[in-house]
Amino acid sequence: MKFYKQGLILLLSGIGCHCCLFCGAQVKDSSKQLKEIIVVGYRGMNGIGHFHESQDAYIYAGKKTEIIAVDSVDANKAINNTRQILGRIPGLNIVESETGGFVANGIGFRGLNPVQSLDMNVRQNGYTVAADVYGYNETYYLPPMEAVERIELIKGSSSLQFGPQLGGMVNYVIHEGSRTKPFTFSSLQTTGSNGLFNSYNAAGGTIKRLNYFTFINYRNLDGWRPNSQQDQLTGFGKLNCQVNNKLSVGIEFSLLRNKIKMPGGLTDEQFETDSRISVRSRNWLKSPWNILTASAKYIVSKNTSLLLQTTYLKGERNLVWINKLPGERDLIDPQTGQYSNREVDRERMKSFSAEFRLLHQYKIGNIKSALASGVRLSTASFERMEEGAGTNGTDFDLAVKGEYEERFTFKTVNIAPFIENSFKWNDRFSITPGIRFELLESEIEAEYEIAGIEKETEEEKERQFILTGIGMQYELDKNSSLYGNISQAYRPLDYGQTIPLGSVSKVDPDMKDPKAWNSDLGIRGTVRNYFNYDIGLFYLNYKNRVGTILLTDENGTPYTYRTNTAQSAQKGIESYFELNITRWLQSHRKGQISIYNSFAWTHARYTKGTYEGNRVEYAPAIINRVGITYANKSFSTSLQLSHQSKAYSDAANTERSSNPIVGAIPGYSVIDWSMNTGWKKMKFRFGLNNLLDKKYFTQRTDEYPGPGIIPSTGRSFYLGIGVYIF
Repeated sequence: MKFYKQGLILLLSGIGCHCCLFCGAQVKDSSKQLKEIIVVGYRGMNGIGHFHESQDAYIYAGKKTEIIAVDSVDANKAINNTRQILGRIPGLNIVESETGGFVANGIGFRGLNPVQSLDMNVRQNGYTVAADVYGYNETYYLPPMEAVERIELIKGSSSLQFGPQLGGMVNYVIHEGSRTKPFTFSSLQTTGSNGLFNSYNAAGGTIKRLNYFTFINYRNLDGWRPNSQQDQLTGFGKLNCQVNNKLSVGIEFSLLRNKIKMPGGLTDEQFETDSRISVRSRNWLKSPWNILTASAKYIVSKNTSLLLQTTYLKGERNLVWINKLPGERDLIDPQTGQYSNREVDRERMKSFSAEFRLLHQYKIGNIKSALASGVRLSTASFERMEEGAGTNGTDFDLAVKGEYEERFTFKTVNIAPFIENSFKWNDRFSITPGIRFELLESEIEAEYEIAGIEKETEEEKERQFILTGIGMQYELDKNSSLYGNISQAYRPLDYGQTIPLGSVSKVDPDMKDPKAWNSDLGIRGTVRNYFNYDIGLFYLNYKNRVGTILLTDENGTPYTYRTNTAQSAQKGIESYFELNITRWLQSHRKGQISIYNSFAWTHARYTKGTYEGNRVEYAPAIINRVGITYANKSFSTSLQLSHQSKAYSDAANTERSSNPIVGAIPGYSVIDWSMNTGWKKMKFRFGLNNLLDKKYFTQRTDEYPGPGIIPSTGRSFYLGIGVYIF
């Protein structure tokens, strides 16, 4: 406990606080000294903070940034409960897919699609973890939250430095090994509802110039619904060598191995009758993931630094399932006494990327400036084999009788140089223009069958586009600032949109690439050491949005159609307030109490086309989370209320249909409670999620892990015990 208390005191003191919420310890008259030694480079209060204007080859001036210090958050980290861990981020929209077979919940902001974090640039320690950010941007791998030190987020305006994703960038930063000891070890074992068992074990330290950290995490879960068992192994290791005072080099490896049973989606009637039922008992998924990264950082001078990261990713997605609408049950044939044959779909992904970055600080006369520039090079290959005739068994089995009916090979090549320059006109005001050039080449080779006729096609496509943006920041005083920005974004159609795996929807062959521009205007800061705030307005103009609509065929049968659903505008307010009541009242001898409110109002409407005036899919008008935390030297507890208003799954805003893929997603309110306590080198955790056992769902899907409604988990508990050896 001592190590974690000291580390959190340093973290929070370095970001502008004078006492630690987690342990209640005071840090007197040392904030200036701590700011000089803290290298994480962000500031804020308690569990949330913001970046400095520039650091580590990146410029953040004028951007909407948020940082969560994970160790300071009471949450169910054994199952990566996103609602708790990232709940303080205003406007966080979550697709809770745990009951469908995925623990890595998707996130989105400002009316963008949260499914599999499609509109986000998801990174770990600065490098991407998706197979292909342009061709296949779905997120299958996420590190366990016990291993994460902090989560960094840039909304909207991240497109110039990180890539053109419309929703922004989220980066999960893994812990480092102790800088002062050659070996430390921690182990946390968690059990809970629905057969949960989670074992997290980590070691790290520093030996001479070599710093290392490694963990292994095993999770087993029977699931809240029948037929939703999960076995998952996540591993990670990194070595970093400080060659000399200027050069450091490192290598990291991440792996994921899982076996997931998918209970399938439900119709509206099935959900209303019993949201825990399953009509699929033979659907399985495996998605092994491997990520190898090498990096080098060189300090040229006190004003110039270079950063190079190269990443090789190899992954798969293997499905064995009954691909039918949820109303069609998977039953034994009474004549044969056997199940029908399942469908086998396999995907193999390989990608390589290299990102080179430069940060240079300089002066032109009396004007201070910071230049960030670089280039990203990437290649990716993606092989898909669909509609193989599988066995009629019940376990995971990739055996195929005959040939796959469809085969696809996708390839992408991307070159993207960028440059941003922050001109600081005086000690308070800075302006940051930037530009990014994208060259993207894609290739598709396909073999498929139509009406018994085999066909082969080959298509190549090249795109070139320029993204521009500008930001500004004005320091009102040393604790508060105004910020604003506007930037372009672009999302090429990916393979999952144009040729979705296992989808029951038809796809428009003439879809166009979506384009957008983002803007922010806000104020953020702290009042002394007890009040933290961030209030901002945003506007997102989105052209050629891809969505799902409900149509009827010539026989009067409804079906879903994936196409460009026209232009939309998303605008609104995002605000965060946190008040440490005991600091405010100067009465914290027996512990500290803080309250926070994370609120977003989003007005997302189609502005042109057939659906003009309709609400955008997966865009609730209100997302509001209110929490209260109490902490003393060895104990902390938090209670959070999460509320989300009604949304729709299709552009036509269908309230209800015989096809459960489209329809309303009702609003809901959920309460979560967590507590942490420690004694000597031991740590204990306990909590209740969905305390009032609310029945709700966040997703209707036209493919895996459905199709249909994917219910969210009801009331559940977790209990953890940990030991720390230093």
